[in-house]
Amino acid sequence: MSHRQSHPATQPLAGRAMGMRGCEAHAECASDRPGHRLHRMQARLAEVAGSKWVDAIVISADADGFVELAELDGTSRRVWHHAPLGEVLVAGAPVALHTVYSVLDSGAGRLSIAEA
Repeated sequence: MSHRQSHPATQPLAGRAMGMRGCEAHAECASDRPGHRLHRMQARLAEVAGSKWVDAIVISADADGFVELAELDGTSRRVWHHAPLGEVLVAGAPVALHTVYSVLDSGAGRLSIAEA
């Protein structure tokens, strides 16, 4: 019988949303985690699952990447993207949110987002 050693304790990582951990600068980021770069497969799956898009209005877009959205049924959502979206998304702008594959579609293009 072999002796198993326990794993060392992990250090907690900072970040309020799942995809925020581990990256410092959005311009050099190559991560495909939620809220970072839009993966080709994620974009393709969102495209073919067209019935899961939800229309929403931008309530606010913070400099730290957090965006508050109001769906047309009154539901509000807070999402996060690695790059600041304050210059891309303005309050009152219409967007579409793919609720299964976490894609945000605006006039500026499609972005991967993480639920915050």
